[in-house]
Amino acid sequence: MLIAALALLAAATGASAPTGLAGEWVVDLSTKSSGPYSQPMVLRLGDDGVVTGTFYNSEIQAGRWKTDRGRTCASFRTTDGAGPYHTSVCLNGAQAVGQTWAEHRNFLFNWNADRKLP
Repeated sequence: MLIAALALLAAATGASAPTGLAGEWVVDLSTKSSGPYSQPMVLRLGDDGVVTGTFYNSEIQAGRWKTDRGRTCASFRTTDGAGPYHTSVCLNGAQAVGQTWAEHRNFLFNWNADRKLP
């Protein structure tokens, strides 16, 4: 009931940024051989479609988000100082599912993220 009321309020006020993908996430970057390894991701989704925040302790330099075809996704760029990292992420239920491509490091990494617990 509360969720329905919030959705009606958002629609009535014109707020279009969903709270589902926005927020603080813990991204699982572990591999089978490395053991547990995670990094933080903070996404802020503006009503204008712009994504800001941080990923892997790097500021998001450019990013966009959109809800279409039944899903909310974002794409953005960060850097490690040596080159760009291109990341895309979609909300899948309560989890965020994404991938990061670093051409200068010759890798594409698929990852999952869970909402940061309070």
